[in-house]
Amino acid sequence: MTLALQLNETWFGLIAFLWVGYFFLEGFDFGVGMLLPVVARDEGERTQMLATIAPVWDGNEVWLITAGASMFVAFPYWYATLFSGFYLALLLILVGLILRAVALEYRGKVDDDRWRRRWDVAIIAGSWLPAVLWGVAFANIVAGVPINADGDFTGNLGTLLNPFALLGGMCFAAAFALHGLNFLALKTTGPVNERARSLTAPIGLIAIVTGAAFLAWNQIDRGKGWTWLFVVVAAAGLVGSVLSQRMGRDGIAFVLTGVAIAAVTITLFGTLYPDVMPSTTDVAYNLTVANASSTPYTLRIMTWVAALMVPFVIGYQAWSYWVFRKRITQPATGRTVRSASATGATR
Repeated sequence: MTLALQLNETWFGLIAFLWVGYFFLEGFDFGVGMLLPVVARDEGERTQMLATIAPVWDGNEVWLITAGASMFVAFPYWYATLFSGFYLALLLILVGLILRAVALEYRGKVDDDRWRRRWDVAIIAGSWLPAVLWGVAFANIVAGVPINADGDFTGNLGTLLNPFALLGGMCFAAAFALHGLNFLALKTTGPVNERARSLTAPIGLIAIVTGAAFLAWNQIDRGKGWTWLFVVVAAAGLVGSVLSQRMGRDGIAFVLTGVAIAAVTITLFGTLYPDVMPSTTDVAYNLTVANASSTPYTLRIMTWVAALMVPFVIGYQAWSYWVFRKRITQPATGRTVRSASATGATR
């Protein structure tokens, strides 16, 4: 195996790792925003919910920026085909992320109920759009899209909205919703905590059913033998999460939904390899880790950069989560503060 091919595979694995990190961390952010009108009953509870993600949501998006930049540097042809072919879908994701970011920052700037309600709508929409569309996008990446000999996408938005992709969108959204509920159960007290716990069973059932259907379809059509292991891990993670929450083990339930999300992502990347963008027009037009990558010199330089920066990113995020590890409580006044005790947050 040549050094160039080894670097290609290393970067494919690193990009998969970055997407795992993004979906694990941003997944519960999306889940909290998606379920804002379902879990919260008044302004104090909505503020309490949003306070759980306030210190970390923007840091979680670093993983998306890093994953996108890594694709651009390591596999420019993959990046070009993906971002041109999926332009409208990715634009909608970007609009959703911007809406959510602005809403989270501006919601509390004016003490007016109508002002807050408008921004709440933006938070909800800005959470649902990316959650669903990331599933649609990755389902299409794995299943393949029309690509010609020049590496150009020849389909349209309707091409991307196929049954397999829509099922992928449902799977991702349900998994993120369950992840968000477990995060709320881990990070809150009072009625919000109780409602989050009670919703994990019905939302968990949806996540299990859609996840099983999506992964089984993927495995039957294009899966590899070893990826069945991660399908089993994903299923065990979702089922174990619901059972753990019924036993009041908030921390274990949250970790297990994270494991399930990671296993789904690994399954998709494992199914994809050695392609990075299969062509449904002709297999000869497939973009692979070999023909879509940058030069070996570029990959060597970026490997040194990644070796220095990725541990730093992981380190400062781990520190930030440790600093903001305590549960969020809602006093009688409706003002939201952090709990004085950290013991419950690590249960």
